[in-house]
Amino acid sequence: MWLVYIKELIELLRDRKTLFFIIALPMVIFPVVFGLIGFLGSSAAMKEQDKVIRYVIVNGSVAPEFASKLFYHSDFKEVTLELNNEEAITQAIQEDKIDLVIELNKDFKVQFGNSEVSNWKIYFNGSNLFGGTKNKVEEVLQSYVDDLQKQTYVASGFDEAQFEVFKKPIEVEEVDTADDRESFGEQLGGFIPYILIPLCLTGAMYPAIDLGAGEKERGTIETLLLTPVSRLALVLGKFMCITTTAIMTALITIFSMIFWSFIIGQLLDVSAVSEILKAVSWVDYGLIVLLLVPISAIFAATLLAISIYASSYKEAQNYMGPLSIFVIFPVIVAMTPGIALTFGWSLVPVANVALAIKELLKGTIDYNFLVPIFASTGGFALVSILFCVYWFNKESVLFR
Repeated sequence: MWLVYIKELIELLRDRKTLFFIIALPMVIFPVVFGLIGFLGSSAAMKEQDKVIRYVIVNGSVAPEFASKLFYHSDFKEVTLELNNEEAITQAIQEDKIDLVIELNKDFKVQFGNSEVSNWKIYFNGSNLFGGTKNKVEEVLQSYVDDLQKQTYVASGFDEAQFEVFKKPIEVEEVDTADDRESFGEQLGGFIPYILIPLCLTGAMYPAIDLGAGEKERGTIETLLLTPVSRLALVLGKFMCITTTAIMTALITIFSMIFWSFIIGQLLDVSAVSEILKAVSWVDYGLIVLLLVPISAIFAATLLAISIYASSYKEAQNYMGPLSIFVIFPVIVAMTPGIALTFGWSLVPVANVALAIKELLKGTIDYNFLVPIFASTGGFALVSILFCVYWFNKESVLFR
């Protein structure tokens, strides 16, 4: 078994494609992903912030002070368009002729004089993630409403100090009891397993194809079966080799995550990132690695069984493609707000590991849940290995 393991591992490490997926991909994926997300996000936010909003105001004469606030605001530019109905307004916004239409109630002056609430309409395209148009117009509108309230209170005999109290009688001071690590873990803790676990699958996939379907395609499977090595030893040697590559991928990924987070924190002068990562103990990092071992074993055994069944590289890739979907869905559970690690979730393979990693990064994990997690994932890994051994002993599978 060990001879098979060492032989297969040496051959895999000579393969450039395997080295790319085991070493290069985990090392570059974090700076690329984090850098790309940060760059695109900041670029989109800056673009939205600097955008000058083209607007049309309908019945602006009923509130000249509000119309004046918009007209002289640097973020707004008035456009002259004939808009007779809601359909014309919607069409103009969809055709990108304008960004915003504010329709004032023509009876606003009468309604305000009679202490009635006036209904105004704001038309805009709300599909933008940052909501810059809505936020900017609401800021101007709130300023105008404050002016109206102030005029009303002053006319009623109240001074400005009393008006400020009426406007905001209670000052709320928010005290967040969650520390930085817990907040970081809640926000990004579910994202880390989303990268780690699929990378373990990727790290096992290409070696599995090479050690199963690759042997068939090269015509060396018959030679292996004629060697004085039992089929059990052959399967276990190949299985351990694939598991090793998957775990190596996870280890390199974790190292890359820590390394690049420190680098990004130093470059951007974000000391909080470094401090949060320092708060995660080496024991917790070690537990993250240990949690990935049985998951990697499940992937290795399952992928090897698929690869043994396939008769070529292409066929193996076709069979393994849908497996990614079954892995991604449980991982998404950890990213879903409100879902925490419970005894029930600790028995669900893949999802339990994803949730445990999230809780470890938050520093809020109940270590008692690690027992059912290792028991369930270890049990599934054992079943997967036994099935793989059974599969390898079937002549109809090996020589189909």
